[in-house]
Amino acid sequence: MKTLQITKNLDYTGEAVYVGIDVHKKNWGVCILTEHLEHKVFSQPPRPEVLANYLYKHFPNADYYSAYEAGFCGFWIDQQLQSLGISNLVVNPSDIPTTDKEKKRKNDRRDARKIAKELRNQNLEGIYVPDKDILQDRLLLRTRKKLLSDIKRCKNRIKSQLNFFGVKIPKEWDRPYWSKGFRSWLRTVLPKGTGDLLIHVQLAEMEEIEKQKKHVERQIVLLAKEKYNTLVDLLRSIPGIGILAAMTLITELVDIDRFKTEDQFHSFLGLVPNIYASGEREKVGRITKRHNAFLRPIIIQAAWTAARSDPSLNLSYTRLCKTMRPNRAIIRIAKKLSNRVRYVWRHQVKYVICL
Repeated sequence: MKTLQITKNLDYTGEAVYVGIDVHKKNWGVCILTEHLEHKVFSQPPRPEVLANYLYKHFPNADYYSAYEAGFCGFWIDQQLQSLGISNLVVNPSDIPTTDKEKKRKNDRRDARKIAKELRNQNLEGIYVPDKDILQDRLLLRTRKKLLSDIKRCKNRIKSQLNFFGVKIPKEWDRPYWSKGFRSWLRTVLPKGTGDLLIHVQLAEMEEIEKQKKHVERQIVLLAKEKYNTLVDLLRSIPGIGILAAMTLITELVDIDRFKTEDQFHSFLGLVPNIYASGEREKVGRITKRHNAFLRPIIIQAAWTAARSDPSLNLSYTRLCKTMRPNRAIIRIAKKLSNRVRYVWRHQVKYVICL
């Protein structure tokens, strides 16, 4: 029996294909849409080249657009997709519109389909993606912060163990903790046995982490003196900004010109309040939970120092404290300090204290 076969070379030149990717460690949920139809929703290995080969085969010469949520995987997927000819967006998960039904019946297929639809409707805005070098330097600063958390965890474990055995810390070691003398006292406070062994083990772990932290800090200082010397000197001219604060600002912000206004900069730092407005009612709440977790603590900590050392900020802080609590007043000071950072960085001029 004869069959009719029609062979035609596919050519999607000028057509757009939209791909939503739900990224996981072991597999990706993928949804592919054309301008008017849903092509397929499927699972694939977590490799960009597998997706690219599928698109090349089924939609040759098309314009490819994809998006995935920012998360544990970083930006290497974006870099590889771009190199394979796929225009990609890395999206903040909080910025993807989600219905109540999607929240309560969540799965990979739904998430991939949702991303693809919003991408096709042009409702997604990608976050800023730095290059590889700056990402490595950023990770160095973030690693230091994690090491600080690990040191704090070790200290809390040791103090918890002392409380468990009813050991009171003498007043002579009350402040400051963790001097050489205090550590020597810790090694002798419990009689020889299991409890004493645990104290030694935990102290050894803490001191090893402290060595790693010092090694990381030396590398950060080296970067500040060589790679980022000019910008670090400019930022350090601002009261409250030291080497670590300057390096954190540089590696987290990367390009200050992407913030067109002061309000955009304040919003990125998380120094703006939550606002609840409906009809004629408007309620201004506490500062937003949406913020860069590495930048906001740094800028607020710097604001406390600047409020003491900069006469202008000191006067502003004193006046603000007359109408609000100190913890709220310092947020206003942090805003003023961030404006100084933005101005110095954009105009490449040192900050001069006016007396």
